[in-house]
Amino acid sequence: MERRPDHGPRRPVSTYRFQVSADLDLFEVARRLEYVHDLGIDWVYLSPLLAAEPGSTHGYDVVAHDHLDVSRGGEEGLDAVRAEARRLGLGVLVDIVPNHVGVATPSEDPWWWEVLRDGRDAEHAAAFDIDWDTADQRLRIPVVGDDDLLPDGGVDHLRLVEGERGLELHYWDQAFPVAHGTADGVDDDPQAVHARQHYELVDWHRADDALNYRRFFAVNTLAAVRVEEPEVFDDTHVEIRRWFTEDLVDGLRVDHPDGLRDPKGYLDDLARLTGGAYTLVEKILEPGEALPTSWATDGTTGYDALAWIDRVLTDPAGQAPLDALEARLRGLPAGERVDYPEMVHDLKREVADGILHSEVLRIVRDLRRDVPERVPSRTADAVAELMACFPVYRSYLPEGSEHVDQAFAAARSRRPDLAATLDTIEPWLRDPSLDACRRFQQTSGMVMAKGVEDCAFYRYSRLTSLNEVGGDPHEFALGVDGLHEHLAARQRDWPHAMTTLSTHDTKRGEDVRARITTLAEVPHRWERALDQLLELVPLPDPGFASLLWQAVLGAWPALPDDAAVETWRERLHGYAEKAMREAGDHTTWTEPDETYEAAVHAAVDAVIDDAGVRSVLTGLLADVVDAGWSNALATKLLALTMPGVPDVYQGSELWEQSLVDPDNRRPVDLDLRARLLAGSDDHPVAPSGVDDPGAAKLHVTAAALRLRRDRPELFTGYAPVSATGEAAEHVVAFDRGGALTVATRLPVGLADRGGWGDTRLDLPTGRWRDTLTGDVTDGDLTTLLATYPVALLVKEDD
Repeated sequence: MERRPDHGPRRPVSTYRFQVSADLDLFEVARRLEYVHDLGIDWVYLSPLLAAEPGSTHGYDVVAHDHLDVSRGGEEGLDAVRAEARRLGLGVLVDIVPNHVGVATPSEDPWWWEVLRDGRDAEHAAAFDIDWDTADQRLRIPVVGDDDLLPDGGVDHLRLVEGERGLELHYWDQAFPVAHGTADGVDDDPQAVHARQHYELVDWHRADDALNYRRFFAVNTLAAVRVEEPEVFDDTHVEIRRWFTEDLVDGLRVDHPDGLRDPKGYLDDLARLTGGAYTLVEKILEPGEALPTSWATDGTTGYDALAWIDRVLTDPAGQAPLDALEARLRGLPAGERVDYPEMVHDLKREVADGILHSEVLRIVRDLRRDVPERVPSRTADAVAELMACFPVYRSYLPEGSEHVDQAFAAARSRRPDLAATLDTIEPWLRDPSLDACRRFQQTSGMVMAKGVEDCAFYRYSRLTSLNEVGGDPHEFALGVDGLHEHLAARQRDWPHAMTTLSTHDTKRGEDVRARITTLAEVPHRWERALDQLLELVPLPDPGFASLLWQAVLGAWPALPDDAAVETWRERLHGYAEKAMREAGDHTTWTEPDETYEAAVHAAVDAVIDDAGVRSVLTGLLADVVDAGWSNALATKLLALTMPGVPDVYQGSELWEQSLVDPDNRRPVDLDLRARLLAGSDDHPVAPSGVDDPGAAKLHVTAAALRLRRDRPELFTGYAPVSATGEAAEHVVAFDRGGALTVATRLPVGLADRGGWGDTRLDLPTGRWRDTLTGDVTDGDLTTLLATYPVALLVKEDD
């Protein structure tokens, strides 16, 4: 199925993302839709709604596909959202999770419970990606703690309990089913009963190399499902089908399609189910990589656009001094640089040899089943090296064969000792009719995600605003001409793809990144401040200290009272713990180093409790806060008006200074936003200082969204708009066909040179008025950007 044309089912102009939960359920979402409409939004965008693990705050751990999560509002809640959306003319977009289900609580997922009880003969056994043909032919469940392994191979703390579903085997507070005929009652020996089950409770460490079911990345409590099987697709889309037959939902966002065996086939199936409804894919594209045009999708969820916007606002002149600083922090000799691509390779290899080695070994087992030839003894080593060398998340053979070429070439260059093995397995890993080839494609993205997003991003601290999902931190900056090339292609090829700045998965909120970006303009000022901080609060790893202090600087909020200060302290401690454990070079989730972690947490407390540390930070903040707000407004206006469908992540119409999840999933004060929006036509002043409330951002957001919704004819094309004059490099501008965006870039340098001077836009013919101020402009940037660092011009009729 080819990518759908511009006619057909309804597509959004813009979306507003809600993280639906027990605290913000569908009924509450329905009550908030009038505000969303007043903001200028066209569709509401909802996080996963299907029944999830008890207490889930995100919904990506689905446990049943035939009903909505009651704690999130259930069917009545969705009915309420749809009714209010229809009244206001809003569409409804819902996030779905086809790749995996939650199995942390087996009794909550009836299919998983059945498979544990009945094994490969269970009715829904085919729904899960389980390799039953291992030596013991039992499903391995890695839950047993180190102290509970008995010398004879048994498991301590097992007991038999008569439960609501019959006889159950309990390990501490976890319940598992007992197969029919394998026990007489609770008085039986639990060790003997355990040995007769279709599953085996094993040492949690064995997940790394002995697991025989596919997971979501390395999360043992998320078991992958096989939606490539027609019956499994039908069974897992029962409720989703109802949404479309009953006209409750208008479009879908597909989570993690790279985990699927056949993403194209899945999207074709989904298009048939929905009648070709608007569909987005959460697909991360590496620099230079293109989304397959054969997919039945309107585009990605927008991480690619996020990366372009962040980089066009990054000063390329900061690269050399920040490279030198990073090298010094890492203890490299003068003149050397941290080799980020080498770091990525090595960390991906660690993942392939470590937490995802079970997946590598399963590929080897598939090869032994797939081909009659003898599989070389070093195949696991070769497969792991190919994973480490793979240049993108995955291929979709026959599409993406060039990436397979690159991986084999790099593997042969790095490991000539594996040349014979690589020669033998290459034809097999290029043949998509083989299970091993298809599984390799599924697994390479897992290795990339764990090695890069969840590790390298926490070790590489050169400029952490670039360490974002969908971006390559090695790519430092993007010129204005480069942005125009990307956006012109987007308008041509993917005009309905989503544009995003903040999500539930971003490592740093959009305005955290905007402030950190200013450090590229003041690298030497940043280096002096960092050295002072390292002297005041020495940390064992200066490189990690740089990453931590950048997070503190970027996320520093208004602190009006003691309660806000303590909330800030708690947020920073949570971030520090996650960041250092994800980095994994000094401490880990499974083996925390108490001494190292205590030093890091002491640094966090010093942010608040040490007057010297606060003095350094507040001095640096004074240099970068206003420039950061300028970047933030530029980022927002570019995202809201560029080709694509802009998404406003919940609350990000005001300053979005969250850090990585769960921080970025905190509740937001929607009442405050509604009150500010009611007065937003008063043209708030330009933002200034740490305590700025963000009214100017809300004003810019509402003006852009309302214009896109109410005047769609102004956003039908794309043309760069140039500038002339002494400060021309400090502006980026484009014309969408009657709406013209103007944004300041590199604001510190602009101020240092004394402002815009004689710089003016080369405006297309006509009379142009700024919707943000109401002023008519002749293109002179000194007057046009006197109030805000951005402008949104509309061409008026003669």
